[in-house]
Amino acid sequence: MDEISYTVDDFQQISEGKATILFPRNNEVFYNPVLQFNRDMSIAAIKTWRDVTNEAKQQRYERSTNPSKMPPSTQFTLLEALAASGLRSVRYAKEIDGIDHIVANDLLPDAVESIRRNVHFNGLSPQLVRAHQGDAVAAMHSLPRFGVVDLDPYGSAAPFVDGAIHAVENGGLICVTCTDLAILASNNHPETCFGKYGGNPLKAGFCHEMALRLVLNSLQQAAGRYRRYIEPLLSCSIDFYVRVFVRVHDRPLLAKTVASQTGVVYHCRYCGTFATQPFGTIDPGKGQSTKYRIAAAPTAAQSCETCGSGQEIGGPCWLGPLHNKQFVQRMYDAVCAADQSVYGTQPRMRGMLKVILEELDDTPLHYDIATLCSAVRCVCPPLTKLNSALLNAGYRVSGVHTHQGSIKTDAPPHVIWDAIRAHVRETGRSSRIAAGSPADRILSAQPTTDISFEPHKDADPESRRTKLVRYQINPEKFWGPKARHSQPAKPPATKRKQGAEPGSEAAQADESMDLDAKKPKAN
Repeated sequence: MDEISYTVDDFQQISEGKATILFPRNNEVFYNPVLQFNRDMSIAAIKTWRDVTNEAKQQRYERSTNPSKMPPSTQFTLLEALAASGLRSVRYAKEIDGIDHIVANDLLPDAVESIRRNVHFNGLSPQLVRAHQGDAVAAMHSLPRFGVVDLDPYGSAAPFVDGAIHAVENGGLICVTCTDLAILASNNHPETCFGKYGGNPLKAGFCHEMALRLVLNSLQQAAGRYRRYIEPLLSCSIDFYVRVFVRVHDRPLLAKTVASQTGVVYHCRYCGTFATQPFGTIDPGKGQSTKYRIAAAPTAAQSCETCGSGQEIGGPCWLGPLHNKQFVQRMYDAVCAADQSVYGTQPRMRGMLKVILEELDDTPLHYDIATLCSAVRCVCPPLTKLNSALLNAGYRVSGVHTHQGSIKTDAPPHVIWDAIRAHVRETGRSSRIAAGSPADRILSAQPTTDISFEPHKDADPESRRTKLVRYQINPEKFWGPKARHSQPAKPPATKRKQGAEPGSEAAQADESMDLDAKKPKAN
């Protein structure tokens, strides 16, 4: 390896966690301070996965009766496929114990040079953090498998999903970021979303949760081709991107359950009512056997049963749990117990993890209260009022981390609308509702549930009562994704010097450059 040579004064020093990184001055491409939360969450998640994995290895070792058994290794390897400056890899190396080595890969030579420089500046061994130049997909298919694979691309992770599934060990962890919410969480470009993730997005109050489910479905579809199964440990919608942490298992029997956890969503364009349709069901067979069946006919009509408006179809998407609650609880406990200097974004981490712990994990998607009330032209009720109505009716309800002012509940749509109708009877019906309109059809329906707004003890979640940072406000001006990094432009080709004789070396070199310039470029 070439000797690393640099002058510290030529760079700007930026500290995050235990790492101090050298960035070219006036360069805003490589570093985005808003993503510190992403890196803090990733460090906490990898630590939790490491502890859970090592405990499982130790338990298997203790149960084994093989006389030649060897104590299990507690170390693991990690691949950052798109490492850029190497900040994430340096933080992982300095803040996570038990790493055998990290491969920090990037395609661009200047990025690889930055990785080597920052590894050296932070006093790390080049054997611990190994800078690697190459195509990310090629690296994931050619290098030995890793315990953890981290994908943090600019934009979509879709081109790298198959490689990540191939590159991770059995029981390993894949961490994936997607910043292309313009297609994942809207209906502006459904054809692009379907091409990248294999499903249609929906412009709805639950669009960010839908984005998570589209990404998870693309991961599972890739895993299924290798007879592997993904287990979502933690799925987060954060600022302008989504970040998911999934464990990959070599268990073909679990892969058979994917159809029952995958399906489409029927969504009313007007009132926001939705229904999910899984592709399969799992029924008990004879004895200990299991029957995997195709699901029955659609769960929704062409027109919305609530307001009569047209419906649209989203997906296919993941309909299973977004999180492993035991994993999240353990991660939350570790974050709360850590010193405040360990995680610079600890208050927000505690808030988001607590809200995720409070979420119902067996009810896909959620209702936006503002959308429901807009459909019938009424003011929004307090969150605790609507929660109390559903809890008093015998149903479960929770908030969601993906959207403020929303509820996730196992109550059927007609019960939710009965609660909204009862609220309208208290506050008064709007005079602007025309007879025969969708709003009129909703409010004219006869209630089927006795609604009581008496305050319920569980209507106000703990995360709200204790005033945790549940929903982050804009952290700074112009806080979105930074510009995409690109290689510096090449200098223009030198023209043939005046007076160069035809047939001379100078003239032949100029002619060769002219021919190369006229060649069509690959798309």
